[in-house]
Amino acid sequence: MSKSENFQWWMVFLGVTFLAAATRLYKIEEPDHVCWDETHFGKMASWYINHTFFFDVHPPLAKMLIGLAGKLTGYNGTFAFNKPGDKYEDHNYLGMRLFCVFHGIAVIPFCFLIVWELTYSLSASTLAAIFLIFDVGMITLCQYILLDPILMFFIIGSMLGMVKFHSQRERPFSLSWWFWLAWTGVFMACSISVKFVGLFVVILVGLHTLIDLWNILGNLNISIIQVVKHFVARAFCLILLPAALYIIFFYIHLKTLYKSGSGDGFFSSAFQSQLEGNSLYHANMPRDVAYGAVITIKNYRTGGGYLHSHWHLYPEGVGARQQQVTAYSHKDENNKWVIKKFDSEPDLSSDNPVELVSNGDLIRLEHVVTKRNLHSHKEVAPITKRHQQITCYGENGTGDANDVWRIEVMGEDKRTPVSTVTSKIKIIHYLTGCALHSDSKQLPKWGYEQMEVSCNPNLRDSNNLWNVEDNYFLKLPNVSFEVYAPSFLERFLESHAVMFQGQFFSGQHLRIYLLGNPVIWWGNLVLLQIFFILKIVFSVIDQRGLKLATKFKELTDNTVNASFWLFLGWALHYLPFFAMSRVLYFHHYFPALIFNSMLSAVILNYVMNAVHYFLPQFLADLLRHLILGVTLACVFYSFILFSPLAYGMDNSAAVNSSTSSIKWLDSWEF
Repeated sequence: MSKSENFQWWMVFLGVTFLAAATRLYKIEEPDHVCWDETHFGKMASWYINHTFFFDVHPPLAKMLIGLAGKLTGYNGTFAFNKPGDKYEDHNYLGMRLFCVFHGIAVIPFCFLIVWELTYSLSASTLAAIFLIFDVGMITLCQYILLDPILMFFIIGSMLGMVKFHSQRERPFSLSWWFWLAWTGVFMACSISVKFVGLFVVILVGLHTLIDLWNILGNLNISIIQVVKHFVARAFCLILLPAALYIIFFYIHLKTLYKSGSGDGFFSSAFQSQLEGNSLYHANMPRDVAYGAVITIKNYRTGGGYLHSHWHLYPEGVGARQQQVTAYSHKDENNKWVIKKFDSEPDLSSDNPVELVSNGDLIRLEHVVTKRNLHSHKEVAPITKRHQQITCYGENGTGDANDVWRIEVMGEDKRTPVSTVTSKIKIIHYLTGCALHSDSKQLPKWGYEQMEVSCNPNLRDSNNLWNVEDNYFLKLPNVSFEVYAPSFLERFLESHAVMFQGQFFSGQHLRIYLLGNPVIWWGNLVLLQIFFILKIVFSVIDQRGLKLATKFKELTDNTVNASFWLFLGWALHYLPFFAMSRVLYFHHYFPALIFNSMLSAVILNYVMNAVHYFLPQFLADLLRHLILGVTLACVFYSFILFSPLAYGMDNSAAVNSSTSSIKWLDSWEF
């Protein structure tokens, strides 16, 4: 570039960066109350500051960074974040919002640079930045204590590293070549360490790398030694480095959260024994289970709940109207049971010898709080209709023959005693032969949305496995729980197993709505279709061997190549959601929006340039300016029209009237 072109480039780059900052920092302090998912991620930041363990379905990096930002900017971790609309009062929340908005701002210059590297077109780069700057949904997502701006920052940063590294292909193993390769690996690791959807950009970079290596392998001017070096460099920076960083982030996460908290019950007994304040931390309990012991029983699957009961009965029409039995994920007095022989009460006097519970024994389990026995019968379970209902039945430990269960210790053929924590046991109903079972199915509100417990006729189901966690019995010597302490690797793997199983803005005076700029979103859909049409047309032209003007062919090839990677980025961040069974929200689609907006800018820029090859100069210039002017006018106008949705509206009648005026579709709910 000439000096004047270079100056112009920098002025435009700084201009779009300034606009990104101005639109996102405007009213950043408003509303001064909790908005939408700030109630979750602000609370998690507080837990990091207080070192309190919790469970979340997402990896920890963004939440740790938000907590660090809060700590460094004077937030002390004491605000409750109970619900949207709670006033922050004197708590310093602004530092965490500013940290998130910084990542949202940085997305804009990143996108500008990506499109520049792909097309070397200043107009395409500027259009991409403008489409994203003036999308009110992007502004809304960036202004609050949320994971989304951090996720988008790392995803787009990975894409930027990929294209910048590709631009260094003529300078292999130079310092800048290594820098952008390592940059890509670091941002990939951070992407998947914020949310697992970061995997999509990992796939994108992986596909680009495979094609790159394939082309290097086919270049006979490169020696096989150099090919191996290229492979090793990419394996180190794009596989080993991200994997190491990902593990390090989890190590920091597990080391930081060392105090017992609300998420303990989702994890195994051995995992909980490492959390300060947990009943199992430095606990001393009998190694074996004896008759008369007070125990808690936990489903052995990862994330399994405790066997639980309470005074409430099953409602009419749901099996027998007896006392409910559920699985509950948290510590509770209602999780405690006394284990007894099937035909007698335990004698705990000091003169009688201790009798251990062994493999094959027939037992009863009496609920400590309600004095009723664990019971099953040939009534249908509330949710899993192929299973039998589980209830508590009887009075003061006296019931009937349906209270009798047989203990089976997995992996043992002889009469081995049941051990605390380590024994995997099945509890099999003696009369009907089904096994005590629990999975992740939630009961309705009458069951307080706790997990269903049923009796499963399929004895091989892995969800039939349980273990004894707490074991209170004074007549046996205690052993320290340290003997069950898991290694970091075991805790790392268990954290992932639990995460894989787990998986509107409101206020008092100001209302914030998450709605994208409809002109940009609808325009993206139109330009996406134009990309498909152009791709088909030029594929046919290429297949038929038709000749195009040299400069027009260069423009077309460059556009198609750039568009392909942006389209692939959009597809990877959009299409997989069709296969997801979980509840999906509008904000899940914003990474796809970013790729689509960059693609739209490239296609629109191509159309404006291509007309010069088909029309006289004055008509081509007129049409180019007309397309550009109408596009920018529509984007700016719609931004002004919809910006109150991002920056907040009060509850006045005038505002309610203006809200109805921008409700372009009946399906929009304001």
